[in-house]
Parts: sequence; C-alpha cells; structure tokens
Amino acid sequence: MSKIHFYDSILSPIITEKATSLSEQNKIIFKVNIKANKKVIKKNIEKIFKVNVIKLNTIKIKGKNKVVRGKKVKKADYKKAIVTLKKGQSIDLTTGL
Repeated sequence: MSKIHFYDSILSPIITEKATSLSEQNKIIFKVNIKANKKVIKKNIEKIFKVNVIKLNTIKIKGKNKVVRGKKVKKADYKKAIVTLKKGQSIDLTTGL
C-alpha cells in the first residue's frame, strides 16, 4: 500500500441523499481504493483536506451481476469510507481536488 500515491487512495466523494443527510452529523462518504486501510485513508484525508478525522468506518461493497446486451457481466467491487470530522470542521466537496 505504501507505493500508492495519497491522491490514488481516495477516488471520489459519494453524493447521495443518505450522504447528504449524514453531512449534518459531520460525516462524509468517500469511494476509496479497495487495497487502502484505515490508517492510510485517515492520514491522506487529513493531509489533502487539512481537517481532523475523529472516526473512520470502511465498508467493502461487492459488485452486482448484470445482464448487458444479453451477456452476464459483473460490476467491480469497491470500498466506501465514512469519515467523521471534528466538530466545527467541514469539507467543501463542490470545489473538487
């Protein structure tokens, strides 16, 4: 994991209704590299966004099986990180990286 650059471990923010409602509790959801662990994710978020991370939960999401043009395909697996920030801090996701 040490060979992956810190911008490569955090892929994108996840913006859904549930993620928006969690932002009221200082929680932000990111799609992260499936090989990244909690220590690396926490360090990289603090380094990129200059915030303090209190808590970090990760979830592995299995890819779904779909039928596309009559062929069975499997969507890729991915990992989500739910980041709890220190009270009073926030990340503006609309600006981008």
